[in-house]
Amino acid sequence: MIDVRDIRKRYDDHTALDGLDLTVAAGTVHGLLGPNGAGKTTLVRILATLVRPDGGTATVAGHDVVRHPGRVRAAIGLVGQHAAVDELLSARQNLVMFGRLSHLGTAAARRRADELLERFGLTDVGEKPATRFSGGMRRRLDLAAGMILTPKVLFLDEPTTGLDPHGRAEVWAAVRRLVEDGTTVLLTTQYLDEADQLADRISVIDHGRVIADGTPAALKGADRLEVLTVAPDAAAARLAGLGPVTVDGDRVTVTVHDRVAALALAASLPDVHDITIRRPTLDEAFLKLVSA
Repeated sequence: MIDVRDIRKRYDDHTALDGLDLTVAAGTVHGLLGPNGAGKTTLVRILATLVRPDGGTATVAGHDVVRHPGRVRAAIGLVGQHAAVDELLSARQNLVMFGRLSHLGTAAARRRADELLERFGLTDVGEKPATRFSGGMRRRLDLAAGMILTPKVLFLDEPTTGLDPHGRAEVWAAVRRLVEDGTTVLLTTQYLDEADQLADRISVIDHGRVIADGTPAALKGADRLEVLTVAPDAAAARLAGLGPVTVDGDRVTVTVHDRVAALALAASLPDVHDITIRRPTLDEAFLKLVSA
């Protein structure tokens, strides 16, 4: 659904994108992670036809973003970092307004507004002004506005910034429903747990290039077994057959691929005080990647 090849963009003396490649499969959530200034928002703006690249090619829903920007815009929705709704209008009035701005007739805009209020669980508050909404409700209304024309691709740029845990959960549920209905979502976020929860695949961007790409599980890597023992050298020798071993004082850590076998072997070691096995978090994997 999205295909990016060797995209480049430079602002004065700053290189925002430096030959970036990206492929996003249809009907999935694809997460973009990266430190501030890595190029995530620039990429989204190029794909949404808001900025022209200096080089390379990019297609969205089969249309080239430079040669056919109008076709791209007809196929996408964009929800930015800050809600774009008019807080003085009701939820329904907001959606009707966005429908009319998208060239729907009055009757069609009203029908679409009612459909979206129901889909996003806002029917009961449809006549209330957005200023009375919680952060999560306002964000759901913003998502609904981005779906006025049922886009094939929806760009979400930091969709839950500033929301409390309940508001974030509401937005996550709304995004999952969109994907179930066939929309492809490109998600940029600073919350790694959000990418872990939502994304089918993640690309990590740094200095304008993709430095890692894969499923959340693949990026996190194998499990780690930690053994606390008074005989760390002997334990390390026994555990070495499982994978790479490190010793830090009385703590022995080994990367493992078979949890059951690793736990059984660790339990058979003498003089062991504690055994822990866990998978690295996405935060740990991200920090390792961007600091490499």
